[in-house]
Formats: sequence, structure tokens, C-alpha cells
Amino acid sequence: MSKGTATQQFVPIERIRDGIITLKNGELRAILITSSLNIALKSEDEQSAILLQYQNLLNSLEFPIQMFAESRRLNIKPYLDLLEERETKVTEDLLKIQIHEYIGFIKKFAEETNIMTKHFFIVIPYLPFDAVTGGGSSFFSMGGSSSRTPAEEEAFNASRIQIEQRISTVIQGLERFGVRAQRLGTEEAVELFYKLFNPGEQDRSAPVIQQS
Repeated sequence: MSKGTATQQFVPIERIRDGIITLKNGELRAILITSSLNIALKSEDEQSAILLQYQNLLNSLEFPIQMFAESRRLNIKPYLDLLEERETKVTEDLLKIQIHEYIGFIKKFAEETNIMTKHFFIVIPYLPFDAVTGGGSSFFSMGGSSSRTPAEEEAFNASRIQIEQRISTVIQGLERFGVRAQRLGTEEAVELFYKLFNPGEQDRSAPVIQQS
């Protein structure tokens, strides 16, 4: 058994299709990435209004949600590559020297300072009836859409409608107190999980997957 195959046994994800994550037990997940809000910079009245709308959002939900923040060291390599490419194309000696010195400054600053980026996410779950009754793993089989029966495809589409309604409810609730949210697509979700499960490979992109 290869190392990759052995590792996948500990990953609870069965598949990702149309931005919807299917777990091995048949449950579904959707992920929103949200903007941040510094409530400390708001006036007391604004803070009270924000907290009230946040409370209203939580009280209005008939399903659980999970919020998490991801801190990641900023990858400045693409920016350095761009500067080095510009340096090779510049013909003026003075400008070339300035770019070279600026590259050195950026490298030294990045080495001495731990520059972090933060991203905020909300996970929205949905438990299909088949998953409740124990039919979840066969309900969402691996492979393309052609490998599923019309009944399985219809059931998936019905579940997708339900989770999309939940997504809309959360997004609208967040907008009421100034937080923007956007649902992750398939490639974005794959990239997120690849980085989460491979923390030592933050500079690498997730491998390209064949989407159904």
C-alpha cells in the first residue's frame, strides 16, 4: 500500500462536487469564506447593533454551523519572482540596482518578521436522509456522474437544494451586520483541504483533480 493511499484512509472526505463536500458517512458540507470585521473600531452604538444582528443570525438558524480561522505564513515567493523578472528586463542601470536592493530588503524583512495572513471560514452541514438511515456511503459513490443511477443523481440534486438554501440564509444574515461571504468552489475547497492536511507544503498548489 502506497503512502498516499494509507494517508487517504484518515481523510473523511469522499468527494467534492460543485463545491459541495461529501463525507464518507454521507453527510454534506459547504464552506463560506468571509470578510473580517474589527468591532473594536466601531462606536458603542455600532457595536451593539452588530452584536444584536449576530445574535439574531444565530437564533434564526435551525442547523449548526462551524466557524474557524486559518492563519498561514504569507508566501512572498510569487512577488519576488515577479520582481526578479522585472529586474532582468530593465535596461537602465540605476533602476536595475534599485530593484535588486528592494528584492534584498523584502527577503531580509520576510526572514526577520513572521508575516501572517488570516482567512475566516464558516462550515455549513447537511445530513441527507440516506446518511441518517445508513445509506450514505453508497448514496454518493466515487467517480463521475455517469457512474450514478438517475435516482442517486436526483437524490444528490435534492440535497444540494437543501444545503444551498442554508448557504443563502447564512450569507444574508452575515450581510446584515457588514460581513461579506462567498461560497468556495470545488477547486478552492480542494486547495483549502490540501493545505490543511499538508501544513508543511504551504508553498505548493494542490494537485489538479478530475472533476465529475
